[in-house]
Amino acid sequence: MYEGESMKTFVRVITISVVMTMASFLGQALAATELVVVSWGGAYTASQQNAYHAPYMKKNPGIKIINDDSAGSAVAKLRAMKQAGNTTWDLVDAVASDAMRLCDEGLVDEIDHNSALANGADGSTATEDFGDFIVSPCFVPQIVYSTAFGYRKDKVSRPMTSVCDVFDLKTFPGKRSLEKKPINNMEWALICDGVSPSKVYDVLGTDAGQKRALAKLDTIKSNVVWWTAGAQTPQLLADGEVVVGSTYNGRLFKAIEVDKQPIAMLWDWQVFDLDGWVVPSGTKNKAEVMKYLRFATDTQRLADQAKWISYGPTRASSAPLVGNHADLGIPMAPHMPTDPNNAKTTLLYNYEFWADNRDEIDQTFNAWLAK
Repeated sequence: MYEGESMKTFVRVITISVVMTMASFLGQALAATELVVVSWGGAYTASQQNAYHAPYMKKNPGIKIINDDSAGSAVAKLRAMKQAGNTTWDLVDAVASDAMRLCDEGLVDEIDHNSALANGADGSTATEDFGDFIVSPCFVPQIVYSTAFGYRKDKVSRPMTSVCDVFDLKTFPGKRSLEKKPINNMEWALICDGVSPSKVYDVLGTDAGQKRALAKLDTIKSNVVWWTAGAQTPQLLADGEVVVGSTYNGRLFKAIEVDKQPIAMLWDWQVFDLDGWVVPSGTKNKAEVMKYLRFATDTQRLADQAKWISYGPTRASSAPLVGNHADLGIPMAPHMPTDPNNAKTTLLYNYEFWADNRDEIDQTFNAWLAK
């Protein structure tokens, strides 16, 4: 009888212990902090998931990262969140000009780069490692990318070599796809109307220059399919709906190398731009966000992202670590916009110009679109 009671007691103790352990694990799972990270979707978010999110969540099981693909409308949505007094995003991926606007409007927090971010693998401070790519006190640069053109090799009489071929409907008939905003389109229009690339922003800053750019775009307007998401041009090219179209170079890399579409790159006057992180003011998870940000922007993580997409890391210490594509096994350096063979003619996106003039030129461009 005594031994039987002891066995029952032992079983009860073990059962209680197991239940308590399971409850502890369940409690931890339920208490997991969710971070809403806003980015661009498609191949780009996938590269972040592989290089940053998944490794971080593996090291930090109490964190769950939720991807939101609303980066294209981040400025408007963060303005609305501030007005409503309810910030539901924790970290936002933004192009440099949008980051500058958000910072100026107090919608995102300033960051002490050297204290908040890891030193470079070579011992450099964060500000030394990122250098001039830190274009705003609120901005943590992540990648250098470009907006360039891809064209269907099987639908042209000869290879396209100049950005001005996009405006040549006689030699290269067919539809074009262009982003539904003035940025890049107006710069290319002015270059192909004879403006020196070094003077493009001087000219674009005048009413006469804006009219000149739109007049050049008028010559192809009836043949343009306007896109609003980076994945649209590769799909339009794959479907044969357009002969040539602009989009982010990483999207075209995927279409060419991963999807094996009959598309070729047109790098002439690609527009360099920066993309990086901003922290929304009012996030309820600021401490956790900053821990993630330190991890996701260190030397190795930025180099790792280049395994999945052809965007150059912004840390100088990351560049030597860029290797082969994770799945294809091909060297990634020749597919970077910064490769010397691809960067013979480049236009550096003018962050300050667009931060100062975007709203006004948007109105002018949208009025032209509506005609």
